[in-house]
Amino acid sequence: MTPIILKIRPLIRIAALCLAVAISQGCTESDPVVSTGLDSTYTIARMQLLRLSTPYSSGTICWTATSPDGKQKPISTSADCLFVAADEGVWQLTLRITDGDETIQETSTINVVHEEVEYSPYLTEVYEYHPAPGQFVNKMPRWRSGDTAADMARKAADAICGQTEELISLGAYGGYVVMGFDHTVVNAAGNDFMIKGNSFYDDPESGVEAGSAEPGIVMVAIDANGNGLPDDPWYELAGSEYTSAATVHHYAIAYSRPDEGKTPVPDGQYITDSQYIGWSDSQGRSGYVMKNTEHTQSYWPGWIDEPVLSFRGTLLAPNAVDLSGTGLYFRLFAYPWGYVDNHPNSRADLCSFDIDWAVDAYGMPVYLPGIDFIKVYTALNQYCNWIGETSTEICGATDLHLSREPKH
Repeated sequence: MTPIILKIRPLIRIAALCLAVAISQGCTESDPVVSTGLDSTYTIARMQLLRLSTPYSSGTICWTATSPDGKQKPISTSADCLFVAADEGVWQLTLRITDGDETIQETSTINVVHEEVEYSPYLTEVYEYHPAPGQFVNKMPRWRSGDTAADMARKAADAICGQTEELISLGAYGGYVVMGFDHTVVNAAGNDFMIKGNSFYDDPESGVEAGSAEPGIVMVAIDANGNGLPDDPWYELAGSEYTSAATVHHYAIAYSRPDEGKTPVPDGQYITDSQYIGWSDSQGRSGYVMKNTEHTQSYWPGWIDEPVLSFRGTLLAPNAVDLSGTGLYFRLFAYPWGYVDNHPNSRADLCSFDIDWAVDAYGMPVYLPGIDFIKVYTALNQYCNWIGETSTEICGATDLHLSREPKH
């Protein structure tokens, strides 16, 4: 068959050929009598997915990729296989199927070529922007009357895509953004991508990693169904606190839309309404997102009409310490690694992420050859008096494999 060349974003879906029984006159015992459904050769641009499948569903299945330098790695044990490579070269992909005493094996050559139009190392897409209530909501980015969810996703993209590096806020616990690149981020050696926030250390000379750390959890997905939309299974990147006894998995929270006309309950200092937006969670707790004197706009996303906003995910333990004892001076301590807006951007190693950290809903490691979608959500349900709710902020992301490349 004629090799297929992928151009830019589209994914190949190589449907398995029908299981063939080659019975004809002149066949010998050495002739193959079945087909795995693979072509002998494929051509694909680097950092694009090649989707393959075989009609076999029984027995033991193993797909093994052999790199141009001869290194082998099993990449799938199901009837479906997703292949992607970061660099140009000639790969071999071997499918081996064992069913009882019968074994079938076929090897295809995959020619990985350079893309026709250079990829960007920076974000190119925001698929959804869905913050929880918060003091910077409707400001970062700015909502104007009549703006829809699509408008706000576009405004978020204007802020964080490319090299603009303007901040967007995800609000209180659970608020999220879904974003992506113009290519698949390949799972290669070391960290794969970096996400920037606005965290800082208040006393960097001391060596204490604390100041403003508002960690967000990262989830990733690969475009397994090939429709270009983030509707595939999500996997959490397990950071340093994933196995901590203080971390709550399968946490849920619901926020109730505020009555903007109600009589506020101020504290006489920095809080104009201490009972502004009520919330309740799966731990049997309840409380409020309070309104402060610095931010007087509505904290409820202006483009969302629902009476309740609900979020689910993993909840990290509080990281704030009130050093004043009076609610005037809070210090937010950074977690060791694995979260967005947790360390200053200058600590690139601690703002970067490895796709190999991916786990499923049960905490089991998951191998992903690459990812097409990234979701970040605020991971703390924490309020620090006049500082307000702990909310993750983002100002951009980079594919580290492309950012390290020399310019062509």
